[in-house]
Amino acid sequence: MPDNRPLDARLAGMLVYPLRNTAVTPNHLTTLRMLLGIAACVLLGMGTFASTNAGALCFAVSAFLDHADGELARITGNKTKFGHYYDLASDAVSDILLFIGIGIGLSHGALGSAALFMGILAGLSVAGIFQMRVMIGNMTGKDQMDMPNIGLFEIEDVLYLLPLITLFEWLYPFLILAAVGTPAFALLTLRDYLRHKRS
Repeated sequence: MPDNRPLDARLAGMLVYPLRNTAVTPNHLTTLRMLLGIAACVLLGMGTFASTNAGALCFAVSAFLDHADGELARITGNKTKFGHYYDLASDAVSDILLFIGIGIGLSHGALGSAALFMGILAGLSVAGIFQMRVMIGNMTGKDQMDMPNIGLFEIEDVLYLLPLITLFEWLYPFLILAAVGTPAFALLTLRDYLRHKRS
């Protein structure tokens, strides 16, 4: 059977394989993922060059751990309903806080209070996307909806570029694109939700 998992999930599977017979559980990795996501928000919100780079690195590791917990659950057969929803909640919290943290950090610059508004807009859009994906998954019987992908890469993998974005100080255009792109993606997800609800 072909392996259709994205590249980062495959790498995560290899890295967590040695943990299969230890006391480490998928929920431990999920908790670490969420704590790193919160730390990323705080660091990005501080708005200094050093803190935004540290925050971006925290978030990149957090995003990778999002696959690590699922891969450990798959390898060990330790899949639970609580673990599944805990994973979804940690994803939502981490991604929402990412954009709010960026908005707070940039609100002291050229964009002013508009940066915070854009961060909140992007964060709320992400929250809507997650919620609608869960509802679509419940209607279709899938654990969760597959993300759009190109080969071995999913659309959300663009967030791995965040350390480069902060290093080259491209957070302003990134936030503007996010404030436009995430609501647009939320509308597309809403269209899919309504289509599944009618069928």
